[in-house]
Amino acid sequence: MHRHRSVAVTFSVLTAALIAMLLAATAAPAADLQDQLDAKQTKLEDVREREGVLTTTITEYGDEIDRLTGEVATIRNHEAAVAARLAGKQAELDGAVARLGSAHDRLLQIRTQLQRALVGLRERLVAMYESGAPDALTILVDSSGVDDLAARAEYLERIRGMDEAVVGRVRDLRNEAKALVTELREAKLTIESARDEIAAEEQALASARAALEGRQAELHQARATRVDALAQIGVHEAELEGSVAAIQSELAAQLAATGSAPLPAGPIQEGSGGLIWPVNGPITSGFGGRDIGAGYEDHPGVDIGVPEGTPIRAAAAGTVVLQQSEAESGGYGNFTCIDHGGGLSTCYAHQSSFAVSAGDSVAQGEVIGYVGSTGYSTGAHLHFEVRIYGQVTDPMGYL
Repeated sequence: MHRHRSVAVTFSVLTAALIAMLLAATAAPAADLQDQLDAKQTKLEDVREREGVLTTTITEYGDEIDRLTGEVATIRNHEAAVAARLAGKQAELDGAVARLGSAHDRLLQIRTQLQRALVGLRERLVAMYESGAPDALTILVDSSGVDDLAARAEYLERIRGMDEAVVGRVRDLRNEAKALVTELREAKLTIESARDEIAAEEQALASARAALEGRQAELHQARATRVDALAQIGVHEAELEGSVAAIQSELAAQLAATGSAPLPAGPIQEGSGGLIWPVNGPITSGFGGRDIGAGYEDHPGVDIGVPEGTPIRAAAAGTVVLQQSEAESGGYGNFTCIDHGGGLSTCYAHQSSFAVSAGDSVAQGEVIGYVGSTGYSTGAHLHFEVRIYGQVTDPMGYL
């Protein structure tokens, strides 16, 4: 009796051990995948941290580009001002040169006239010396009468007037010659000063142009660095989406193959804008422009990374107004849109299957479908959109 009981106990222990071994063998691959997923999630945090640093760097590059653009504009304005001053100095120089030419021609004329006046004056002085200048006593003694005296006096007065005119002409020509010499000297000084100022302005212009070229080179380098930083962010985002989505898909497939229970919907996570999160997971791709390798595209929603088969909750109560299969929607895959009233609607893409139908009324938090990778998708995730009167808007303003 005791022997049979001992055998039964031994058999029960062995059976339990065998079942435990089988369960452990079944759970081992899933545990390994979970460890890989945890490692990738850690890497995800590191990548996001680096992405934040890169985003800050890009902002700094943008500020630097704005600063350089402002300095380039200032230098260009300075260059234009220098060019205007150069034109003014050149006009002043041209005027001084013209005055110098006119003064030089006038001086030649005056010198010729002065030479002639001096010759005439010299001849008159010689004639006066040779004939002797009549004085008043001689005129009085030699006069034959009052009329002859008056005639002689008038004649003498005319001779004196002619002599004074010659002397005055010589004096005027001499003074004009001196004035022209002074004008020539001032014109030369003006020309020299203008030339010096033009040389200084030309040097300033050359310096401004050199500074402009240097700033432009810095600007191009900053832009190139910014492009490199953006490309690096794109690489990190591609690695993140590919690795995490692949592991999540493999984990979901393994759980399904081992007959594990369906994935739970998870606790409801309320947003700050009145909606709840349709699934609980990290944002793997944000709203707006994003790098897709061959260029940038406008991403009309957010991608939330969760395993395939994760239940999707309605973000708010409403009516299912649109439901399309992968064949109908194309890139969106299995696609559902819910109208919440007041112009607000939400859409859910890449589902593996539906849990509601078009025309159904749904409550907030009700399961409407399951996460998949249908349509244009690199792995299991939910593409979630918020639309206001049909126009997409950033869902993060409502979550």
